[in-house]
Amino acid sequence: MTDTAKQTPIVDNRRSPLLVFSGQSNRPLAQSICDNLGIPLGKSSTEKFTNDNLIVRYEESLREGDIFIVQTFSTPVSDSIMELLMMIDAAKSASAGRVTAVIPYYSYARSDKKDSPRISIAGRLVADLLQEAGADRVLTMTLHAPQVHGFFKVPVDHLSADSVLAQHFRSCVDDASQGVVLAPDAGSIKRAAGIAHRLDAGLAMVDKQRISDTEVSPRAMIGDVEGKTVFIVDDEISTAGSLIETVDIARKMGARDVYVGVTHGVYTGPAIERIAALGVTQVASTNTVLVSEEKIAQADGKLAVLDVAPHFANAIRNIHTGESVSTLFN
Repeated sequence: MTDTAKQTPIVDNRRSPLLVFSGQSNRPLAQSICDNLGIPLGKSSTEKFTNDNLIVRYEESLREGDIFIVQTFSTPVSDSIMELLMMIDAAKSASAGRVTAVIPYYSYARSDKKDSPRISIAGRLVADLLQEAGADRVLTMTLHAPQVHGFFKVPVDHLSADSVLAQHFRSCVDDASQGVVLAPDAGSIKRAAGIAHRLDAGLAMVDKQRISDTEVSPRAMIGDVEGKTVFIVDDEISTAGSLIETVDIARKMGARDVYVGVTHGVYTGPAIERIAALGVTQVASTNTVLVSEEKIAQADGKLAVLDVAPHFANAIRNIHTGESVSTLFN
């Protein structure tokens, strides 16, 4: 046996360095995540050429690092997705040890099935693109359709904002257990039931009927909200059209006060004007999507933004150290 064969292989047991970077869609959330982790936000830059092409560049070494890239799919969504794909690809090219895409709001989760002829199941397509770019793992929160989790062939950690919303509702009233958590449709009943359990409150649901491929109308209320404080919960608010219908039927059925809590406050189109005129005490969303100070001011004091950065920081810490993420759900 040669001397070379007898040599003991060099083994480096040091853990890969934890590095967190951010795209342009929600840098305040990324910075807050890093503050909770006690590390600086990684240095990177994104530029757009006059021909609308993007270029991303890391300004520090990523070699063998455990890289987490925070990018929410908010307006402009296509730019946000393209920037994330390029950041993942650049990180893999820079010899990153592992790359995790942290997507607080995965907007294409709404496109989870072929419910109309000749359309793309975009939720799966975007998942394929992320994996093709080189993502080794995905961390997200409150997918509109939980089955989108199955579109990925890499591990997906799916966080919940239920505890944050429940804690907020509890702080809004003297006794939340005397209230009723209202699901705006059958698809939201599981989420509503979980929050009702946390609050030890009642549970109700709006029964809806589909009028056409694009229109759904409330038909009846299942449960009792008369004289009660009602907590409406959903995964997101976009134009607030469905929210208006849910609030209207709750009021018609005798609800006393109405609070709204969602994970993703997208607030597009006429949403802010509708919320300002809506008969609710407050609409709360988390900071998975950046809500501008201008929108908060325009909503006549009805908007609240809740911080989920500690949830993402804890999940990133557990992923990095190899601990269970599911324990955080409790």
